[in-house]
Amino acid sequence: MENGDYLTWQFSPAATAAATAMASLAVYVALDLARRVPVSAGRAAVWWLSGAALALGTGLWATHFIQLSASPLPLALGYGGLLTALGWALGVASSVLALALASHRLPVVLRLVVAPVLLAAGALASWALYLQDLRISPALRWQLPAPALAGLWLALLLGGCAWLATGARRQSAPWRVLAGALGGVGLSGAHWLTTLGAQVPLEGVSFNQFGSFSDTTMTLLASIGCPALLTTLLVLSLLESHMRAALRVAVARIEESNRTDALTRLPNRLSFDQRLDVALHRPDREPQAMALLFIGLDNFKPINDSFGRSVGDLLLQQISQRLRDALESRGMLARVGGDEFVFLLDRDASRERAAGIARQLLEIIAEPCEIEGRAVTVTGSIGIVPSLRDGSVIHAMTNAEAAARHVKRNGGAAFAFFEPSMLGNAREQVELLRDLRQALERKQFELYYQPKVHAPTGEITGAEALLRWNHPQRGMVSPTVFIPIAERYGLIGALGEWVIDAACRQARVWRDQGLRMRVAINLSVHQLHRPDLAQRIAAALARHQINPDLLTCEITESVAMEDSETTKKILQTLAATGVHLSIDDFGTGYSSLSYLRKLPVGELKIDRSFVLDLETSADACAVVEAVVRLAHALSLKVVAEGVETEGQNRILRSFGCDQLQGYLFAKPMTATSLSLWAMNEVGPRDMHFRDSLFRDTVPSPG
Repeated sequence: MENGDYLTWQFSPAATAAATAMASLAVYVALDLARRVPVSAGRAAVWWLSGAALALGTGLWATHFIQLSASPLPLALGYGGLLTALGWALGVASSVLALALASHRLPVVLRLVVAPVLLAAGALASWALYLQDLRISPALRWQLPAPALAGLWLALLLGGCAWLATGARRQSAPWRVLAGALGGVGLSGAHWLTTLGAQVPLEGVSFNQFGSFSDTTMTLLASIGCPALLTTLLVLSLLESHMRAALRVAVARIEESNRTDALTRLPNRLSFDQRLDVALHRPDREPQAMALLFIGLDNFKPINDSFGRSVGDLLLQQISQRLRDALESRGMLARVGGDEFVFLLDRDASRERAAGIARQLLEIIAEPCEIEGRAVTVTGSIGIVPSLRDGSVIHAMTNAEAAARHVKRNGGAAFAFFEPSMLGNAREQVELLRDLRQALERKQFELYYQPKVHAPTGEITGAEALLRWNHPQRGMVSPTVFIPIAERYGLIGALGEWVIDAACRQARVWRDQGLRMRVAINLSVHQLHRPDLAQRIAAALARHQINPDLLTCEITESVAMEDSETTKKILQTLAATGVHLSIDDFGTGYSSLSYLRKLPVGELKIDRSFVLDLETSADACAVVEAVVRLAHALSLKVVAEGVETEGQNRILRSFGCDQLQGYLFAKPMTATSLSLWAMNEVGPRDMHFRDSLFRDTVPSPG
């Protein structure tokens, strides 16, 4: 078509619609990628910005070739390539600048005015270069009103697009779709106006019509290459969004697990402390508006020891569910220890109401729990701190716990309000914990050794190592005092390591003196849960050059029965080091000798409670005799501990017990005292050490 001295551009509605759709997709993908720039840093932000600019710049490029795909002029067209490449680069560069300004928290004028103007100018310049690359002769004549109107049109619509994609709307897909559609209309319309401003003379000819980049080639490249690129970038964006969402869920779950008790699904100590701290420091908190209840279960440890940890866990789950149901909507309940719970009553927390809730909880706890076909019953001890005022989480928790412990020491199954006099024992525990940490650093511990006697001959065959703490002010502190504190505050692992090393070191000293003494040590449940226990014991034996045959590791029956398969694997690993294994306190749990037969143990130690009743109880005699006979049938040695009278000694010997241990023969003594007894026969009784204890060590085969 002709218009005076110039040809008229003829645009196909289908081509214009396709160009608008392509431009909308490019704008949407660019916005989707650019929204990650503000929340990224360093190289990641650069990659997101680069991807967004690539999508938008390529969209500008494709808009031109798709809109001119339906032969808009009655002459063959072609492109040289260089100016087209420069136009594409200019479009990408202007996209980088515009998106960088629009993506950051800059003044509104930069984001909604300067950025759209920059992009509009870049787009118009790119399209002008594409038209110039046609190399039409005579040269194109530009009518400036059309490009100027195109620039104004595009700047306005891109400004609206930027507004739709800022703030909270940036993260909303529907808003980005609307912004993409607005941007697509703006780009296709501006390109249409810009092209109309390039007037082609009637006799015009494209010198690049026979080149390698015909208009058909460029249209195919734009129609195929641009969608492929945009689709790839969009898929990468969606994958990243999915991965980011999955990461957020994982982080949320980790944070939730850090704030939730895994067994009961109640809030844990960390979560409760934070909630309590916020409540105590709330500016509008009314005086006497809250009360804190510390709930401890009575006699929970014997249940764990007798029935195993699995039963104890089920009991805790049932109790916690009862407490949750009873206290729901009244305040916050949390589990803060093995058998300890706390409850924050933060509304109508009068002294009378706190006491009423405590009575209700005691009744709920005392109801029997049906676990694995047996009725299990516990009671509770509750300490109450009413009228929280001092704003200290530590003080509130300490005071409530002190009140609960006061109740427990006085028989349990009751509640008590906190009084300052109750802090005596709590303060003592804090001081002991502090001193215990220092004792580990200053080597204030010592091993005492209680001899084991061969029952048939009365000869000493070995000794059990018993831990003692020689406190500089308190003197000798009993293990029954400091071991529970060490277990509660995570020091038992370090103590156990020290015992292993000290026992091996002493065995080496005795060996150098000519005494081949077998030493027994006790392993706690905490040590057995360490996967490297066997390696640590083997390292200590190697470090002190001790034959593993000289070391016996004793594990209590309740621990051995706690998790049969796990315990079996642990004991097999220990046995592989060459040490002897013994089951301590046998008879207090519910194990069977048939199960023990599967464990790599060679010895049973009958609990002292049975030995104590041998002279007065026919039942105790029957039990001990049966254990000895069945153990011998399974090729297990039997040791009886707690032998204190000649009558007990005589009965145990008559049953065929292999070894005896107790005050009748010797109390625990220092390593030096035991050495003097062995070498110089200076001891508490006229007893002999077995000759084999003085023989040379036999080298291990291989």
